[in-house]
Amino acid sequence: MVQTKREIEALLTAAGIRPKRRFGQHFLIDGNLMRRLVEVADIHPADLVLEVGAGTGGLTDLLLERAGGVVAVEIDHHLFALLSERFAQAASLTLVRGDALDTKHRIATAVLQAIGSGRQRASGALLLVANLPYDIATPLLVNLILSDLNVKRLCFTVQREVGERMEGRPGTKAYGPLSILLQTLCRIERIARVPAEAFWPRPAVESSLYRLDVLEDPGVAGEAPAAFVALVQAGFRHRRKTLRFNFDHAFGQAMCDRAGDVLDLSVRAETLAPAQWVELARVMQTIDATPVWPCGPSGPSE
Repeated sequence: MVQTKREIEALLTAAGIRPKRRFGQHFLIDGNLMRRLVEVADIHPADLVLEVGAGTGGLTDLLLERAGGVVAVEIDHHLFALLSERFAQAASLTLVRGDALDTKHRIATAVLQAIGSGRQRASGALLLVANLPYDIATPLLVNLILSDLNVKRLCFTVQREVGERMEGRPGTKAYGPLSILLQTLCRIERIARVPAEAFWPRPAVESSLYRLDVLEDPGVAGEAPAAFVALVQAGFRHRRKTLRFNFDHAFGQAMCDRAGDVLDLSVRAETLAPAQWVELARVMQTIDATPVWPCGPSGPSE
């Protein structure tokens, strides 16, 4: 059974809890969409599933039925207490209280430790299956994909605007570093539109349900993901400036000269397709170009 709105309200009322806006708490109450989220995740009995934003445990129930292990993260200490009581007998569940990220650039140590422990009893693939909190969706996705955790698949609901940036095409307003990174490292599939009324409390925006399959061999971008991120960040550092301007400031003249042999640097970063960014990354490798300003893995957020 999937939790209904009435059941969620009853659980919260019994625990003296109200949804907190600061945590972006919007509970998915559409049972069909929740079941579809689990179905498209293609969970096998040996898989370990990471759920971020466990809420009242409605999705957690479904994940425990299929996965070898579940790591559920919840930042709200009241909801964490509710989950601890509800799943006291669930041996395959590890609950983590706190933010899934220590910083914008790093997955929380407690989450990494829980995943490490979970893999001792669930030796299959690592998956993300979650109704993601809006405020951490982008940095969480980027950090997971760029980490050495070897995440195989990510299935989640996310704010529609974030989904549009993930799928953005060159020359459009939605296209940016996030589009390039995810389209280079993953196969992206939008599964369904999720209307605002599918959540309670109802958010002011619509959402989308996505499945991302991390490519096994993404080429140069996968071989040196930090360098690839640095390159893309450099190109978009001043979005209205040309690539030559941005690369000259980030990497110096040598990079510009070599990159100019491959592509016209008089254009803006938003005009280049992901494949062209990969070609630029190959050039960057040959001269060991390093940006003169710091960057982090969560940079592709535009």
